[in-house]
Amino acid sequence: MAQVQRMSRLMIKTLRDDPADAETASHKLLVRAGYVRRTAAGIWTWLPLGKKVLENVSRIVREEMDAIGAQEVLLPALLPKEPYETSQRWEEYGDLLFRLKDRKGAEYLLGPTHEEIFTLTVKDQCTSYKDLPVMLYQIQTKYRDEARPRSGVLRGREFQMKDSYSFDTSDEGLAESYRLHREAYQKIFQRLGLDYRIVSAVSGAMGGSASEEFLAPAAAGEDTFVDCPACDYAANTEAVTVKVEPSDASGVGAMEELDTPDTPTIETLAEHLGVPASATLKNLLVKVDGEIVAVGVPGDREVDLGKLGEHLAPATVELVTAEDFTDRPDLVRGYVGPQGLAGKSFKYLADPRVAPGTAWITGANKDGKHTRNVVAGRDFEVDEYLDVVVVEPGDPCPKCGAGLRIDRAIEIGHIFQLGRKYADAFELDVLGQNGKPVRVTMGSYGIGVSRAVAALAEQTHDESGLCWPREVAPADVHVVAAGKAKQTELALEVGDKLGAAGLRVLVDDRAGVSPGVKFTDAELLGVPTILVAGRRAAEGVVELKDRRTGEREELTVEEAVARLSA
Repeated sequence: MAQVQRMSRLMIKTLRDDPADAETASHKLLVRAGYVRRTAAGIWTWLPLGKKVLENVSRIVREEMDAIGAQEVLLPALLPKEPYETSQRWEEYGDLLFRLKDRKGAEYLLGPTHEEIFTLTVKDQCTSYKDLPVMLYQIQTKYRDEARPRSGVLRGREFQMKDSYSFDTSDEGLAESYRLHREAYQKIFQRLGLDYRIVSAVSGAMGGSASEEFLAPAAAGEDTFVDCPACDYAANTEAVTVKVEPSDASGVGAMEELDTPDTPTIETLAEHLGVPASATLKNLLVKVDGEIVAVGVPGDREVDLGKLGEHLAPATVELVTAEDFTDRPDLVRGYVGPQGLAGKSFKYLADPRVAPGTAWITGANKDGKHTRNVVAGRDFEVDEYLDVVVVEPGDPCPKCGAGLRIDRAIEIGHIFQLGRKYADAFELDVLGQNGKPVRVTMGSYGIGVSRAVAALAEQTHDESGLCWPREVAPADVHVVAAGKAKQTELALEVGDKLGAAGLRVLVDDRAGVSPGVKFTDAELLGVPTILVAGRRAAEGVVELKDRRTGEREELTVEEAVARLSA
């Protein structure tokens, strides 16, 4: 239903200055425009205009989810501990979980995501293959105890999210549910007016196999992704893979120990020997669930601890400290090499660039000594190859070999083919056509609803303020009374006519507020169309302005109403 909102009756307080703690454009502008206010670190109050935008995003999400046959439910946010113990995520989530006890001492959590509870719900409601497939979703508040909540509503401890789940009796059915969600997400983000990319991703604590992210490129983004200028490849940097063929080491001589005093770092070693860092092998020692593991990468590359952690999840990964060397005389700090130790003193992981047949200069496991001509596969064995280096611009595309580009983005959606991880944990079976139990397979699909609001603000703002796409804006038209009684009278008249024509209207009829302040607020609030009742109000003429392009045109009231309601 169309609505006319008079600003004289609207709870809104705009600010001229940016909040002192705000770093991103969305944080600054959503606060300055009176859309949100900070309640505590990572916790935000959505004020009337902000709530309208949030609800518009939710409406679009809801419409597209309903269109693919998904059914909306609402699960509790306060959840018992036991299902998350069953899935092992009570421990895997670590400090991200908000944990609490009731007065009787029973343990609970505030839900970060709901795979466990949805699985149990379907287990209770669906008993036969005839009950499936089914897709369920909710739009609800989620909770994660972020260590450093920042960037306003982009990274909060409490946030709005749409999470949906598909339940099928076959992998083919899961693939179809995944396709339906993927297409629905494309329609959602197109309707929202977001510029986005679909990239390959890793599943992390969610579990499962196939995984894609929907990313909104933005300077404020905390995710980095790569894309290829020569083909359609795109991926989160944590999901980038590299293929390296084995080398021919037949011409490489025997290992040769070198005297390299005071060279515990790659930089000092390369300078001492006069070789590029890429000729050296860096061996990073980490502890995986308390056990020391070595990770080998070329000396000119850095280990991406995030990627390493994703590969080894749910194990805990941390760097070794000086104290860890005290009880390990076989490990010489700054001079560790895999030859003679890999597979004995530690498990040896390596980046694919440390391919069989590649020759390296690396530590000799003696203080002040390194070894030349150390060949992978000849002088040491790699227990497991993992893509763990920090991706750099120009790295080869895994698909076509061209140099990759790197950019920053905001994650706005993520879809997973979970498979049977949670179905196995909770023994989710239905009776099959042959009368025998069939294990259900699942998909999980999330959209950050409140995050999408911030992403839109990041992508669409200009130097004057917010600039919402029409479908998510808090109003279709912002009518400004730029003067005294006559202008206000005309503004209210135009607002009523536009409202009667089915448009959502915001009328700035505030008394005692200068035209300059009203114009500034109209730019800041970002409603896509601004209609000004100004100097020609007595003639029944108003000025129509496009917020995004700045184009202006004078029209009669009748012409303006006809134009905007067409």
